[in-house]
Amino acid sequence: MTQTIGVLGGTGFIGGHLVSRLTGDGYSVRVLTRNAKRARQFQSTAQVEVREVNDFEVATLAQALSGCQAVINLIGILNGSPEAFDRIHAQLPTHVVAAATQAGASHYLHMSALNANAEHGPSEYLKSKGRGEAAALAGSEQGLHVSSLQPSVVFGPGDSFFNRFAGLLKFSPMIPLACPNARFAPVYVGDVVEAFMRTLTRSDTGGQCYELCGPKIYTLKELVEYTAELTGRKRLILGLPDGLSRLQAKVFERLPGQPFTTDNYLSMQIDSVCRRDGLAELGITPQAADDILPPLFKR
Repeated sequence: MTQTIGVLGGTGFIGGHLVSRLTGDGYSVRVLTRNAKRARQFQSTAQVEVREVNDFEVATLAQALSGCQAVINLIGILNGSPEAFDRIHAQLPTHVVAAATQAGASHYLHMSALNANAEHGPSEYLKSKGRGEAAALAGSEQGLHVSSLQPSVVFGPGDSFFNRFAGLLKFSPMIPLACPNARFAPVYVGDVVEAFMRTLTRSDTGGQCYELCGPKIYTLKELVEYTAELTGRKRLILGLPDGLSRLQAKVFERLPGQPFTTDNYLSMQIDSVCRRDGLAELGITPQAADDILPPLFKR
């Protein structure tokens, strides 16, 4: 019998790639979303059912997830108030775990973040992610097979990291860059998807957290300079000292779309670099950014 996987956050960057992989491997997928219009890319895929869910209360979620053998939660935000971070990153996983249990699912896979820590995270983003991960892992006590994935910045077709900087580089000969020395280990979306698939199908991944990083470490400035190289634009990337980085965050968080916030600044005070090689633990050889990105930015 074909298994049905419930996916929250399936219309996002990682979600789109994961749903495609799930259907390609023969699963049926039920995408839960507040706005069905965001799931138009799945309209022609017979194996994908889109369900519009207007609230995330346990009873509503349990009904929407009925018949799903596994549930994957990818929902997250990068900017918002402390209340919004708590609602999306901490309260929602608590509700999803309870709903998955009520619906009879056996697996719950949770998208966390590298450096998520409820007590010691420097930002509301990382603290709320830590609370959500704790709520997810508590599902093990209710009989769920729970796995949590903690990626560094994720790149690939349609990502919001390299593509955002590529957009900025179009319009300015100079980029004043906050936190230029913050370090990242960009991980390919295909490797993140593979990690989800292995935690879904292997019996030894229950109760485990996996840190996901690519094979190379870069400073933020190096990543922006690399993006300029990929797009063929000669730009001056001016790294800002700490005081000006904080000031830029305070200014930018007042702009439409909040391109950079104080909370983002605080998150970058910890390097987004793995302490454990979660991909190796899952038997995955990571792919490097310079092997994947050049064709995507082919001039």
